Amino acid sequence: MTAELVRGQNHPLDQARLHIRISAGTPVVAAATLGDADGKVHGDTWVAHPGTPVLPGLEVPRRADADHRLTVDLDAVPDTVHRVSVLLALPAGDGSGPARFGAVAAPFVAVTAADGTGIAAYTVTGLDTEAAVVALELYRRRGAWKVRAVGQGYAGGLAELLTDQGLPQAHRLAAGIAEAVAGEPGRTAPAPPSRPADGDLSRQATAPALGPEHGAATPRSAPGQVPAVPPHAPHTTHGAPPPGTPGQPAPPSHPGAAGAAGPTAVTPASPPAGGPVGYSHPGRRTAAPPPPPSAAPPAVPGQPARPVAGDAAGWSMEERLYNQVWGMFEDLARTTAAYRSAVDFAASRREKELDRILADPRSRISGQGDAAREAARVRHAQLVDRAREALDRDLAQLTAEAEVVEPALPPAFARWDSPVWHDYRVPGEMPMAVRLGDLHLPEAGRLRIPMLVRLPLERGLWIDSGASAGLDGDFADAHEVRRRALESAVAHAARLLAAHPAGEFTVHIVDPAGSGAQALEPLVRAGIPADPPARGAGGAAEVLARLTQRVDLVQMAVRGGAADSLPRGFDTSQRLLIVNDFPHGFDDRAVNQLRYLADEGPAVGVHLMLVADREEAARYGPLLDPLWRCLLRLTPVADDHLADPWVGHAWTYEPPLVPPGSQVLRTVLARVATARRTGRP
Repeated sequence: MTAELVRGQNHPLDQARLHIRISAGTPVVAAATLGDADGKVHGDTWVAHPGTPVLPGLEVPRRADADHRLTVDLDAVPDTVHRVSVLLALPAGDGSGPARFGAVAAPFVAVTAADGTGIAAYTVTGLDTEAAVVALELYRRRGAWKVRAVGQGYAGGLAELLTDQGLPQAHRLAAGIAEAVAGEPGRTAPAPPSRPADGDLSRQATAPALGPEHGAATPRSAPGQVPAVPPHAPHTTHGAPPPGTPGQPAPPSHPGAAGAAGPTAVTPASPPAGGPVGYSHPGRRTAAPPPPPSAAPPAVPGQPARPVAGDAAGWSMEERLYNQVWGMFEDLARTTAAYRSAVDFAASRREKELDRILADPRSRISGQGDAAREAARVRHAQLVDRAREALDRDLAQLTAEAEVVEPALPPAFARWDSPVWHDYRVPGEMPMAVRLGDLHLPEAGRLRIPMLVRLPLERGLWIDSGASAGLDGDFADAHEVRRRALESAVAHAARLLAAHPAGEFTVHIVDPAGSGAQALEPLVRAGIPADPPARGAGGAAEVLARLTQRVDLVQMAVRGGAADSLPRGFDTSQRLLIVNDFPHGFDDRAVNQLRYLADEGPAVGVHLMLVADREEAARYGPLLDPLWRCLLRLTPVADDHLADPWVGHAWTYEPPLVPPGSQVLRTVLARVATARRTGRP
C-alpha cells in the first residue's frame, strides 16, 4: 500500500532499486544532488542533471518534460553518500512558460519499487513564487534508507537552490543545466548503472572534478545557534572537509587527521578534449575519514536496528556524537511536523465533509445527516490514530537512541547529573561545542534533545530575568526569577570554564548593586574572576573600558595582519563578561560600550553574558533593540521561545540546572582553579 506523505513525513524503504516518477502540469527539469552525512554537496560531480544524467546508482532524464522517471539503486550509491535530494525546476527559457510553481498544478512525486509496487507518494503543495523545489529526499539513517517529503521551494530558481545546497559556483552550474535542457532530445531513462569498483564518480561525469584547492564547497550552517536556528534557535556554522566526489575520499578536516587513517590514492580523470582543465594534482593523496569505531549490531528482520552511540560521521568520537545529537534534533523536528500536518489535514477534511453534509438538504430531510457526521468523525479519528502510531514509532526509536547517547556524552555535552563529571579533568584543548540546556516538544513526552552550541561562542548570552520567563506564572516573584537567572548564569559560566584548557578562559563580573553576591559566591570563592566583582557605576565603567580597549587592540592587530605585534605578555585567553542586574549602574556611555562588546567582541574572544530584564531597560527605547537581537536568549525556567532551523517549531528550552544538594559545580570550579594555579590539568 502506497504511503501518502505530507511535508516533513518520512517512510522506510525496504527496496534498493527504485523508480521515482514525477508528474507536473508543465515541463520541468528533474535533477538530483548527492549529500554526505551532513547533507553537504561537495561539487558539480555530486549533481545528476540533464547535462550529466548518470552517476553511480542514479540516473535522471536529459530534458524538461511534464512526466519524468528517475531510477535509483541504493546499493550502488557510494558509501560516502547519505542523502539523495530530488529537485524540480521550471526551465529558464524565453519566458513563454510559467515562471513560478504557483501558476501550475502541484507536482506529484511517487516512489515505487522496480516492479512498479507503490511505496510512497507526495503532492508538493503550498508553492507560490518558487521556481525550483526540493521535492523529496532519500536518506540513510543507521544503515537503513528512508524517504522524506521535503517540499522546500526557492523563488530564485535552480541557482538559489544549488547555492543553498552548498555549491560554490551554483549559478554557473544552473546556466549549464539550462543549456543542456535547451538542446537535448528526450529519451527513456534506463536502469541505473552498477557502482564502479573504486567508487570513482568522476568517470561518469562530463568534466573532471576540481581538486581540493579549487571549487571547495562552502559548508552550510548546522545548528548555529538555535536555532535562529536553529534558531534560529541556536545553530552555528562549522567547518567541513573540502569536497571531492562522492566516491572519492575527502581530505581531513583538521591537522593530523590524515594520520588516523591510511592515505588512499586517487587517480584523477583525464579531461576530455576541449573540456575544462582539471586541477587535481596527479600525485596528491587524500585521506578518507575514519569509520565509526563501533557499528550497530545487525537488526532483527522486520525490526529497526539497535542504536549505538557515535553512529554518525566525524573524525573523532566527540564530533560523531555532536553530529548524532543534531541528527536526532532534525529527526524529531521533522517527524513532529509530519504528525501535526497529518492532524491538521484530518481536521480540515472532517470540516469539509461536515460542511457538505449541512449544505445538502436531503441529508436533513432523510435523517441520514447524523450517520454521515458520525462517519466523518470516525474517518477523522482513524487518520489521527494512524498519524499518532507513526509518531510513536519514531519517538520510540529516538528515545532508544537518546538512552544510549546520553551516557556516552563527554563532560562538555553532558548534564550536570552525569557520572562523567565525577572524573572531570581540565581538558588540554577546547571541545567543539558545549551544552547550554535541553530542548523538547509537547508531543515528545520525556524525550529531551541536548542543546549543543559550537565553541568558541559566536553570540553572547542573555539570561532573561524578566517575570515573563516563567511558564503559566509559575514564578511570579520577581526576586525569585532574578535569583534563578543569576544561578543559571553561574552554571553556564562554570560549563564554559570547564570546557577550556587551564588559563585560556578568564571571567570578569560586573554587579553594580552587589545584589548577586550570594549567587556569585561559587565563582568568587574558587578564585575564578580575574578581579573582584565590579561595584557601582565607576566599577562597571572601568571594566568596560578595559575590555573595549582590548577588543580595539586585537582588531587592529588582526586586520593589519600583525597579530604577533601585540605587546609582550599580552594575555590572549578568551574573556567572559558577566553583567548582573543590567541596566542598573549603566549610563549612556556604558550602554554604548556594552553594545560594542556584544557586536565586535566574539570575533576576538570577548564574550558577553547579560543577566537582565528587558522591561527594566525600556527607558532606552529602540536603542537597545540591536543588543537583544544579537544575543542568544536563555531563560532560568522552562520557556518555549526557541525555534529549529528546519521546520520552525517552538521548542521548550530547559536550563541545565545543578541537582539540588549536589556539589558537582563547586568541585568542577575547584579543579579549574587548581589547574590555573598549577598549570596542570
